[in-house]
Amino acid sequence: MIWGSAQEFFHMGGYGFYVWGSYAVTLGVMLVEPLLARHRHRQALRDAARQTEPTEDET
Repeated sequence: MIWGSAQEFFHMGGYGFYVWGSYAVTLGVMLVEPLLARHRHRQALRDAARQTEPTEDET
């Protein structure tokens, strides 16, 4: 498809909102997911360390 101007390109024949909105949502998910995965990994490590520590009853 050939666009005559940048405005026509971003308008995408009337579907620009959906096209660029989809890109924005995808970008947001791709940015947030690694942060959430890192948080869950650190939390799992903390939980595992807490479970392996001896309690006062065991000493």
